[in-house]
Amino acid sequence: MSKYQLNYLEELEAESIHIFREVAAQFERPALLFSGGKDSITMVHLARKAFAPGKIPFPLVHIDTGHNFPEALDFRDKLANEVNATLTVRKVVDTIKLKSLTEPKGKFPSRNWLQTYTLLDTIEEFKFDCCIGGARRDEEKARAKERIFSVRDEFGQWDPKLQRPELWNIYNGRIHKGENVRVFPISNWTELDIWNYIRKENIKLPSIYFSHDREVIEHEGQLIAMSDYVKPAADDVISSKKVRYRTVGDMTCTAAVQSTASTLDEVIDEIIATRISERGETRIDDKVTEAAMEDRKKNGYF
Repeated sequence: MSKYQLNYLEELEAESIHIFREVAAQFERPALLFSGGKDSITMVHLARKAFAPGKIPFPLVHIDTGHNFPEALDFRDKLANEVNATLTVRKVVDTIKLKSLTEPKGKFPSRNWLQTYTLLDTIEEFKFDCCIGGARRDEEKARAKERIFSVRDEFGQWDPKLQRPELWNIYNGRIHKGENVRVFPISNWTELDIWNYIRKENIKLPSIYFSHDREVIEHEGQLIAMSDYVKPAADDVISSKKVRYRTVGDMTCTAAVQSTASTLDEVIDEIIATRISERGETRIDDKVTEAAMEDRKKNGYF
């Protein structure tokens, strides 16, 4: 009798597909948060597998800060069209005008903190009871204690006392009216798992994940791309370097890493050699305070 055995990537895939199907079974109006980054692209791929041969049974939602990388936005639109999914985009700039919020200032004026308001307004507008995100436990210490089904109160806030046990892969999505659940199907994956899965499944990615020439400013040891949103000081030196991105957020808060890796195999070799998480190495907004991510989650961030 032959023995059927899954390798570790197939086990992770099976777990994620199970979570997607649990979402479809337990919630009335779920949505998949989709930015055009590698994690959300992987989630779209998993969602397609979970519900094949049918279409993905929930919309893709992007909260657009207005400071995104053009390559990621182009890929977002292309992939949504390719998989025949409904793409809902809401802009942070509209929320700033509507609520008279203060635009961030400084050399790198990130709207990352402000997108929480737009996300909560979007949840209320469409009555979403579940938002599926691409967060992983290896990204940041505040994510390490996140449940796969993460319950948020009626204000979108994360409270550790509201979280439920998840024994034997049993997920409890019961909520009161007004509450919301954030679900993280790839929570147990690592950055290396994501890249190995992308290679295995031949998943296409935006070009910024691979080595390319870009004008950057060096800021506290990090390379920030020049753009219309960055306001360099008089003594800042702008130089052209070969870089790639490990994660994609706002152009004003996401640093590049110097790299000559132009293929999947080369990128994977670099990730194996690194000892710093992608957010730890490249996200300026996570360094505002020791508890930056924790504070954003408590305010309603995904």
